[in-house]
Formats: sequence, structure tokens, C-alpha cells
Amino acid sequence: MTTKGKPPIGPSPVASDDLEAARARLYLDADLTPGRDVVLGPEHATYLRTVLRLKPGAALALFNARDGEVAAVLAGFAKGSATLSLVRTTRTPAPEPGPWLLFALVKRTRVDFIVEKATELGVERLVPVVTRRTQSNRTNLERLSMIAAEAAEQCERLTVPTIEAPEALERALSHLPPDRLLLVAAEAGPAQPLAEVMIPADTAVLIGPEGGFDPSELAMLADRPNTVLVGLGPRILRADTAALAALAIVQSRHAVARPVRAGPDDTAA
Repeated sequence: MTTKGKPPIGPSPVASDDLEAARARLYLDADLTPGRDVVLGPEHATYLRTVLRLKPGAALALFNARDGEVAAVLAGFAKGSATLSLVRTTRTPAPEPGPWLLFALVKRTRVDFIVEKATELGVERLVPVVTRRTQSNRTNLERLSMIAAEAAEQCERLTVPTIEAPEALERALSHLPPDRLLLVAAEAGPAQPLAEVMIPADTAVLIGPEGGFDPSELAMLADRPNTVLVGLGPRILRADTAALAALAIVQSRHAVARPVRAGPDDTAA
């Protein structure tokens, strides 16, 4: 992927209303300054042409997790590439603070699902952890980052959550800011219903492995400062279900208004 400082290729061939209704949204790690062209490589070009079936002149929305969101026009295709003309900023950069999710590694497909849905639910940081009952301590961070980026495209986030390398539970907890409340989804022992807990904005959620935490881990967590063991209802949930249930409750306490894109006559700043 490359960017060019020359003027966009020709005049914008789509109306302003079409730019705001762009059905394709892409995360690109590139300079998205309006007035530039961005040349995409074969993978993105194939996606636009074959999967989305876009034609030259189609409107797209682009973001890079740094510069907000930019309206763009598909200028054309070449062999193994596509060129986008960046038109204007429609959403300015804005912080998107959210909960952190610490989760014990489970089967690959379930980890993929957790990352995708946690991104949609506004998680700021994802931390895979290894517990006493964790069956695997490996994961593909590159694949997970791609899944998170695709989920951010779909849910219209401006940022993509940070995904840490897996580490032991105790070590992961040592990196948690002391003022960030830790909510532990506990299957056993005394636990307060999550729906009844006062949830601050700076919150982390910890989900255990299939089979639950080891009793020694639960005892350690119960003694940890600024930590609350919480229940998610009367049934035993799979790890991925528990993560979504907890995050949905946390998000509902700190929901923000849906962003509005700036039109051509608005000042995005």
C-alpha cells in the first residue's frame, strides 16, 4: 500500500450523499490526509473488486485508528492494485476508552469469536491469559489483529483494540493499573450478580477457562485489591458466552451516542 501526494485522479464522481452512505468501510494503516491517493495492494484490490463488486466511482469510508474517518472514492483498478482518492474527513479522531478483557485461552475458533465480538462491544485492550486449567498457551496474534480490524470496520469504530501476547494470569494481573476495577466471572464461591455492581468507566473483565478457575486462583483473586467476583446468572456459561454477557452489561452502563459523520459543508474539526 502506498500513498501519493498528487491531487486525486479526476473530480469526485459521486455525490456528497453517496459519500455519507458508503457501504464499504476499510481499516488501512496508511496516511489518510484528504487530497491524497492511496494505492492498495492485491489483497485489498481483490476484496473490493471480487467480494464487494465495487466499480470505479464507488464511495468508501476509511480509517487508520489515528486520523478519524475519511470519505474516499474508488478511482480505478490496475493489475494487482486499486487506487482510492481521499476526499474529506467525515469523523475527527476521538478517544474510544473501553473495558479491558482478560480471557483464558480456549479453542482457536472460540478465541476468534471472543476477539471479534469484544471488538464490537467496545473493548480497548484484549489480554489472553494462561491459567492452571488452560489447555493451550499459543495463539496467532497476527490473525487476531486482523479479526479485530475487520470487526472494527463493521461496527464503525475509529480504533482497533490492542491485543497483547498471552501471559500467565499472575503476570497479566501485575500489569493491570491498580485503579482499574477487575470484575472476575466466577462459577463457584461467593459472587455478586454483575447487574448489581457499580461499574466505573475504568474496568477490566476476567474470564476463566473451560472448567473454571482453579480454587487457588479464585482464592488469590478474592484477596486482590479492587477486585470483585461476579456472577452472570444461574447457568454455567461457555467462556466465550461469559465474555459477551459480561461485556454487554459493562457497555450498557457506559454507552455513548452513535457518532454522526460530517457532511461536505460541516467542519469535521
